[in-house]
Amino acid sequence: MSNDASKMWSGRFREPLDPTFEKWQRSFPFDVRLIYQEIAASKAHARTIAAADILTPDELEKTLAGLDGVIKAAFEEAFKFTNYEMLREAYASTAKPSDYLWLSPLRDVVRLNPQAEDIHHFVEFELTKLIGNLALKLHTGRSRNEQIATDMRLFVRDSIDASVKALGEWMRALTELASGAGEAVIPSYTHLQRAEPVLVAHWLLAYVSMIERDISRLTDARKRMNLCPLGSGAVAGATLALDRTIAARELGFDAPTPNSMDATSDRDFMLEFTQCLATLGIHISRFAEELTLYSTAEFGFLDLPEAFSTGSSAMPQKKNPDFTELIRGKSARLIGAATSLSVLMKGLPLAYNKDLQEGQEQVFDAADTIAGILSVLPAFTRSLKFNFDRMKTAATTGYLNAMAAATYLSNKGVPFRKAHEIVGNAVRLGLESGRELNDLKLEELRTLSDAFAGDFFAAITLEATLDCHDVVGGTARARVASALAAAKSRLGDNN
Repeated sequence: MSNDASKMWSGRFREPLDPTFEKWQRSFPFDVRLIYQEIAASKAHARTIAAADILTPDELEKTLAGLDGVIKAAFEEAFKFTNYEMLREAYASTAKPSDYLWLSPLRDVVRLNPQAEDIHHFVEFELTKLIGNLALKLHTGRSRNEQIATDMRLFVRDSIDASVKALGEWMRALTELASGAGEAVIPSYTHLQRAEPVLVAHWLLAYVSMIERDISRLTDARKRMNLCPLGSGAVAGATLALDRTIAARELGFDAPTPNSMDATSDRDFMLEFTQCLATLGIHISRFAEELTLYSTAEFGFLDLPEAFSTGSSAMPQKKNPDFTELIRGKSARLIGAATSLSVLMKGLPLAYNKDLQEGQEQVFDAADTIAGILSVLPAFTRSLKFNFDRMKTAATTGYLNAMAAATYLSNKGVPFRKAHEIVGNAVRLGLESGRELNDLKLEELRTLSDAFAGDFFAAITLEATLDCHDVVGGTARARVASALAAAKSRLGDNN
């Protein structure tokens, strides 16, 4: 007989585990947070095996009540959760790190249950306390390999839903900021050199476009992974004639997974999730970088809100951009999670391998990191105050209307390459005399080209410079107003 009959795999073994190895290899300290998913999946499996006459109606009722009891025993004191639906509601409302207080009692659960190897072992152990040996029938027709694959899909699915919702809030904050900016202008940059003036709203809507791609990627990933592994067994499929559609339907999956070997070893959904978050993190980091730059005295385009900044312990005058620097840095964690998962998966043979246990923490960390960022980012965005006068000065000096000037000549029939050269010479004239293009005299310009006429100066005003970009996606004022209205419409904000 085994020295430790409490193990889910104890029958074949005669020697106890090395104590240090046993503690080191446990996943319960981190997969305990899958308790909601484990309970939900176990309830779905109970209904599946009841349909296969493994559980009687009375046994099914006792098993379902017992699974509710596991939640109640673990959480009742801290949160009065009496069933997994209540836990799910609390979990779904989790928005920021301070809301992760429900993880604290989870740590107590881990501390008080040193015998539990993982979340599956814990739930079975606790269920046995509540309903006796009936709990052992629940494992009929399933394996921990399919259980963790199911739990992680449920976790990723919930995390995607939370991320998409939070991204919608950031998108709304950006459109509100863009709407409030009106026709204010800012220089656009290429190579970090001033290029052309654009509307502030146009600049902000660039990030709205990024967010919409991020939402699209996450939504697409969610649809692709929304298949249920339950019934896949350890590797070759369940040994019972289970109706796998029951569990899939109970858990909100579109269908069962089509191949048992793939189902138990597939972590593409985790890869896609973290890769989507890595790309999202890059977008957020770019936004943070621009704001950090624009808040410096050298730019002076905005003054970072004090509510999201801190000071220096040594230099009394300092106001440091801690929030933008932190979210810029946290993008590295998101990229790291995706990279770690890629490296973890690249050399694994089919099907399940213990290596896959290492991927869970990467997903948890990525989900927590993005939830933390997005809990603060919308409010931070709404609090931004721009120095529109400083922006306008920067957007109307430095020959940023040179492209409009070249377009003017092109519209007069001058080949664009020649127009480019002529305006370049005009810029040189301005540089040598300390004047903008608007300040050059028509007589001087006509020495460069006969195409210059009295209507030239109207063609290079700030308004004309903006409006000459009158194409879909351009910064012409009417185009930006239309783009902003469209973005609001997609958000459901039609006011």
